[in-house]
Amino acid sequence: MPLLARMLPSPLAIDVRRGAVASLGSVLADRRIATEGRIAVAVGPGQGAQIAADLDLPHCEIFRVDEGTVDAATELGKKLRSGAYEAVAGIGGGKTIDVTKFAATMAGIPMVAVATNLAHDGIASPVSSLEHEGGKPSIGVTMPIAVVIDLDYVRSAPSHLVRSGVGDVVSNISAIEDWELAGRVNGEPVDGMSVTFARVAAEAVLHRPDSVDSDAFLTVLAEGLVLSGMAMSVAGSSRPASGACHEVLHAVTQLYPGTSNHGELAGLGALYASFLRVRHLDWPEARMREIRDCLVRHELPVAPSDVGLDEEAFTRAVVRAPDTRPGRFTILEHLNLSEDEIGRSVKDYVEAVGR
Repeated sequence: MPLLARMLPSPLAIDVRRGAVASLGSVLADRRIATEGRIAVAVGPGQGAQIAADLDLPHCEIFRVDEGTVDAATELGKKLRSGAYEAVAGIGGGKTIDVTKFAATMAGIPMVAVATNLAHDGIASPVSSLEHEGGKPSIGVTMPIAVVIDLDYVRSAPSHLVRSGVGDVVSNISAIEDWELAGRVNGEPVDGMSVTFARVAAEAVLHRPDSVDSDAFLTVLAEGLVLSGMAMSVAGSSRPASGACHEVLHAVTQLYPGTSNHGELAGLGALYASFLRVRHLDWPEARMREIRDCLVRHELPVAPSDVGLDEEAFTRAVVRAPDTRPGRFTILEHLNLSEDEIGRSVKDYVEAVGR
């Protein structure tokens, strides 16, 4: 009988623990990612330089990444391509890792993600979100060949960056609902394996009573963010982790640059989208409350005022949101509310979920 199998892309190694950075050289050698030791290391402006100094990689060359832009990524890609490196390690936060993923793809070499915080699910995703004059699009790239997350360095990052990862991974619940809605209404294919990865990642974090002060929680959060990245890789797009939640996020960052951060805005967008489902699609209110309670437990925003926006400003962002992802069908496109209707829904939302 023929055996039908599905090949799933995944990193060769995922190492989440205290002291994990010290094993980077072994990961590169043992997994035969780099056998001759010619390694490029891209570091961010935060802890990346300190980590690079502590690495036992005598033949590596250090490159500084100061901006999360397409231009910065392209410039790094040119350097990697001309330098005949076996691999590149991106050490830092989301911007550094996104730049390095793009540059590695451009140079055609494997990339290892070494995350210094857990702010969002780009650690292992096949997507780079990079700024250019037209906005901040999500660009398809090759996913990292290995992921290293050292909890010692994660703990040294600002706590709000660590907590914001909770908002990003929990927003998967909203993104999955949007994808399944698109399947019911428009016949869009929904990948069950991808949905499973994304849902398991979110549910693993949603009800945990502990916090970022716990190594056990940080481990689950890190694994959830990696699993979200794998869900996107399986789907071939950001669909399982990006719906109306991220449309709102991108609209806010376009209209009001510098407002909050990715994970916090993803959680806020997911809660607002969940409120719309409760009101218009008979979604269980208890489910929305689970998301709200999780965000509150981790001191994440639940109302526009929590990120410095008034109701009018947030309304403008929701109106703009569908334009940030043309062709993506979510609860926002499905309802197609007028600006006045959105304004009223935002007011009701604040009354319903405000602290």
